[in-house]
Amino acid sequence: MTDAATDLHARLAERLAALEPIQMELVDESHLHVGHAGAQGGARHFRLRIVSKQFLGLGTLARHRLVYDCVRDLMPYPIHALAIEAGTSPT
Repeated sequence: MTDAATDLHARLAERLAALEPIQMELVDESHLHVGHAGAQGGARHFRLRIVSKQFLGLGTLARHRLVYDCVRDLMPYPIHALAIEAGTSPT
């Protein structure tokens, strides 16, 4: 990962800490999207698996909204895509 990608990964993790995750895995999958229009200009693709008690009682859409609220200003650049799996119990 480049320094810029490492910095972005750290920034994302810092923002998502607001959800007090019990478990979190954040993977940069940008290398899988080389040549994709959204990746032009260096925008990144991430996959997030996150478990938080803040998701209790919420449906998938509401969980995703909480995640997007944490990173909204980073989209669509420098983050082009964020695949989210948000749960309430560790696996």
